[in-house]
Amino acid sequence: MKFAEKRMILGISGGIAAYKTAELVSGLVQRGLAIDVIMTQAAQALVGSKTFQALTGRGVYTSLWEEDSSPLAHIQVTAQTDLFAVIPATANIIAKYAAGIADDLLTTALLAYDGAVLIAPAMNLRMYKHPATQANLNVLRGRGVEIVGPSEGRLACGDEGEGRLAPLAQIEFHILRLLERQKELADRLVLVTAGGTREKIDAVRFIGNPASGRMGYALARAYALRGAKVVLVSANSSLPDPYGVEVVRVHSADDMASAVFERAQEAQVVIMAAAVGDYTPKETSSEKIKKGAGGLTLELSPTVDILAELGKRKRAGQVLVGFAAESDQLEENARKKLVAKNLDLVCANPINEEGVGFASEDNLLTLIDSSGVTTRLPLMSKDEVAEQVIERIIEIISRGENISPDNLLSHERKDAEDG
Repeated sequence: MKFAEKRMILGISGGIAAYKTAELVSGLVQRGLAIDVIMTQAAQALVGSKTFQALTGRGVYTSLWEEDSSPLAHIQVTAQTDLFAVIPATANIIAKYAAGIADDLLTTALLAYDGAVLIAPAMNLRMYKHPATQANLNVLRGRGVEIVGPSEGRLACGDEGEGRLAPLAQIEFHILRLLERQKELADRLVLVTAGGTREKIDAVRFIGNPASGRMGYALARAYALRGAKVVLVSANSSLPDPYGVEVVRVHSADDMASAVFERAQEAQVVIMAAAVGDYTPKETSSEKIKKGAGGLTLELSPTVDILAELGKRKRAGQVLVGFAAESDQLEENARKKLVAKNLDLVCANPINEEGVGFASEDNLLTLIDSSGVTTRLPLMSKDEVAEQVIERIIEIISRGENISPDNLLSHERKDAEDG
């Protein structure tokens, strides 16, 4: 599994939100992550340690003074750990950590650990807003601690406001990003498009396609987890915004073109995963067109070819990726698109295969890059496909050379001669 070689310590302090961590642990363990749990006495009063023993399949640490524990337990438990997270983090544990107080197993282990640390505060809103708590959080931020949340909502005490544990999906995203982060991507801008554009006919009708945006969203999410700065230009998708991603919502091909051209020049990687309409009505009506006895004729004009224009504008070192949804001659048509639009990688997917492509959870892609390397991926989820596409992009960047379309044609001619 993806995180089978990763290990994390989860510290649980005595906030009422402690019970929520069981669901978080379950999801992370299913990803293959090994988790050692440290619980404070207050946390044990709220949720039992056996719950986490069952979920992790590992022992749960509760005290420096357990009979079967080593006097150096706080040192041993932190050895070879990739991340230390405290969820929930109460005002008390935050204050102790900021001040360097070590009076139980959790605080001694925190001070003994010198790797990545994440805390998710959860407490009464007045406790959270108190200047002492805010000062302590600022101290921890200054030391490089990642702080997630809190969010706003109804609190256990009945108050409404800031202090609620951040959503588990948000916490999980930040945990996975800290585990997956690649330093070389930290300052890199990646631009991804997703969804399907709609071209207005009248006040209620449009020309569109069934693209859901799942592939583009999976790519944006996967790049964000690796630490990149990601901008997602999304056309008419109902999917929620991925954590850690700037989302720009658009409707038509012209809208998408404007949003993409505005941001593409600064991006190291541009991935056009959206299904952009090729034609738009030459005339549109601001009112609903009434149904008549006869037919309705629409005159269509071509939309701007965003991918081709990006290929013309592509700067040195920039990687441009396109998608080719084809009903026949998949690889032949994809190669033509790769050459015609000056792409570094084309992701070809058949649209006549049941259960893949538009609006589905899975995809069946063939990856063809500008050096002529072709990889036929098996049927897999779009999240898994996204990882494969990103790995191929990393290979292209690491090669440091983008073969020109002319060279690609010569490669193909040579292959034909050799065949």
